[in-house]
Amino acid sequence: MTRYALGRLATALPILALISLFTFWAADSITNPTALIAVNPRITAADRAAYVEALGLDLPFWQRYFAWLGNFVTGDLGTSLVQNGAEVWPMLRTALANTLVLLVVAVTASLLIGIAVGTLGAVRRGSLLDYAATTTSFFGLSIPVFWLGLMLQLFFGLYFANWLGVTPPLLPTAGLYSPGQVGFDLVDRARHLALPAMALSLQLVAAYSRYMRSSLLDALGAEYVRTAYAKGLSERAVVLRHGVRNALIPVTTLAALDIGLLVGGLIVTERVFQYPGMGTLFFDAIHAGDYAVLLPVVMLVSGGVFVMSFAADLLYGVLDPRIRRGTG
Repeated sequence: MTRYALGRLATALPILALISLFTFWAADSITNPTALIAVNPRITAADRAAYVEALGLDLPFWQRYFAWLGNFVTGDLGTSLVQNGAEVWPMLRTALANTLVLLVVAVTASLLIGIAVGTLGAVRRGSLLDYAATTTSFFGLSIPVFWLGLMLQLFFGLYFANWLGVTPPLLPTAGLYSPGQVGFDLVDRARHLALPAMALSLQLVAAYSRYMRSSLLDALGAEYVRTAYAKGLSERAVVLRHGVRNALIPVTTLAALDIGLLVGGLIVTERVFQYPGMGTLFFDAIHAGDYAVLLPVVMLVSGGVFVMSFAADLLYGVLDPRIRRGTG
């Protein structure tokens, strides 16, 4: 396992280096940190030249790239190019913490519900429950996130609140805390988290339930399952001990990749609910041409995908002993 881990690490480092290079090149080509001051009539050409020199934007591409890479590897993320020299790390840390809270809540709920629904659909194949779950899954996969978010805001923020006659609504439609809130309030935080978590969870539940149903149907038709039935094991024992455990392997892969990608933020969900996470930070950095913020976000997403895919590989050995022994 140690040799395998070192091999994966040796493969990942060159890939991450290439990602950083192409991301730096793309950001350098399509963004312009001086665009805002260029249209300011009070900024003279000399002031603009001094600003460009202070940011190091007058240096050759390779010199700027290796300077950034060296700082990044040593943990120095530098300062924002457009936010008056604000340090990147505090901005990144706050946005990442907010996104991880949303991600943990949404993915955990989605896995529990999706695995349960997919298992019931496979075990009761062709039943009314199976048809209902399949229809709901397709419905969930087909709904655009921005539309679902708007509908949730209208229902819980307007109609449901009017029906109950409460002001403000039970589930706030935007932000992290209620206006005027001072300090951490778990209940208020959970209320603000509910709607974006719902919007994210619907599509995840739909995907996980479909994968689980399909994978479990394949597992239940395998020879080792027929052997387990021949030994006299109950249906419950066969499904849970042999079927579900092996069916979780593709779901584990999907969930791990989802988590790695979603660490980078949920641009649509966060914009709809005005949630200050990684997606919002990424969008604002592109809009402002601030590649000093954009690059660490992209590298964090790339590293997150690698870490989660590696964790999924390790979980395979737990779920299927044949993989651990190298016989599968």
